[in-house]
Amino acid sequence: MNFESIAGEIPGPRSRALAASLATTETRGVTYLADDFPVFWAWAEGATVTDVDGNRYLDLTSAFGVAVAGHANPAVTRAIAAQAARLPHGMGDVHPSDVKVALLEKLSEIVPVDEPRTFLCSSGAESVEFALKTALLATGKPNILAFNGAYHGLSYGTLEIGGIEKFREPWRRQLRNTTTLVDFPNRRSPASAERALTAIANALRADPAIGAVVAEPLQGRAGIIVPPDGFLRGLRALCDENRVLLILDEIYTGFGRTGTLFACEREGVRPDMLCLGKALAGGFPISATVVRRDVAEAWEPSRGEALHTSTYLGNPMGCAAALANIAEIERLDLSARARACEPEFERRLEELRGAHSHIVDVRGRGALWGVEFKDGAAAAGCAVRALQTGVIVLQSGLRGETLTLAPPLVIEPVQLGRALDLLCAAAREAVPA
Repeated sequence: MNFESIAGEIPGPRSRALAASLATTETRGVTYLADDFPVFWAWAEGATVTDVDGNRYLDLTSAFGVAVAGHANPAVTRAIAAQAARLPHGMGDVHPSDVKVALLEKLSEIVPVDEPRTFLCSSGAESVEFALKTALLATGKPNILAFNGAYHGLSYGTLEIGGIEKFREPWRRQLRNTTTLVDFPNRRSPASAERALTAIANALRADPAIGAVVAEPLQGRAGIIVPPDGFLRGLRALCDENRVLLILDEIYTGFGRTGTLFACEREGVRPDMLCLGKALAGGFPISATVVRRDVAEAWEPSRGEALHTSTYLGNPMGCAAALANIAEIERLDLSARARACEPEFERRLEELRGAHSHIVDVRGRGALWGVEFKDGAAAAGCAVRALQTGVIVLQSGLRGETLTLAPPLVIEPVQLGRALDLLCAAAREAVPA
């Protein structure tokens, strides 16, 4: 079992040299570069990451929520290597591979969707865009209802339904602007669920061209916003009453992260479409849109030319990685591990909030938590100080005011305890009381 090990200044000389090179080779607006950020990763294992200077960190990000079964999980890496040696690439919608069929069969067994039919793709945004196309075909209605604070990707289709203004604004003139955005409820205000459901009901009555509602079970990029219990059930009921489709984006919350295999299972909600990605394959870029059978039948059978496809649809290495990763999630019962983390996260983070006036809220579920600071500068200062002491966290929130904590679900309790010790110290040192 590994812990943090910091040998010198962070970032180290090799990271600084790579940052200088990146500044002259990568397009602007991608990687944030500063004197104290970032470090460049060299390898990772389990719940730790080692940078190019040999410094080791405890990872509280899972690399954007991907590594639920641990970085470089041996079963997943073996599966990728074996598949690469046998068939690294196929012709997904022309001459499919056997491993593609195996993955579709496995997903059909585990997803909370009635009689599921699955489309495989490469990224979360692609998954959501396929759901949007399906909604139009199935309902004949082009408009969507989504939520302020929602993040579904940065492609044009997902920007159209996104609820974070800073991502939409530069391209607003190229968006259709036919999405109705309503406020997402926050369990800190129990009455917000009823207000949100009322707003949704009013919006569906006002715009009969709305064919689907798109929602995250809890909002990730907005800063881990957890709705009151019962909200998803109410949303499902409203969709049924108004005969619109419910699309749940579980790209971040899926595969055990919040304590059930899929977050919607906590309330027994079964969506019409389920968008999956990130943790699906533990690091290989593959995603999926799972669709209720009668909804999926809105697509015409292929007559030799698919209307929606991609070169890497059902890539064999991605399918093999996903099968191995799902097997590890089940073998290790990672959903239970996420549930076991929840009391420790809540206890330690509430203690932190009580001790520091610059922390205004903590919230989460399972092994997905947000620590909200008074502003983005305070959160950034804590993230940088945590990195210097050996912990990687991710900044989020509409103003960058929140730190998201989403460790690999294989993290050992003593590793998690150590990481939280360092994070609490970083919060105290970065923004003194």
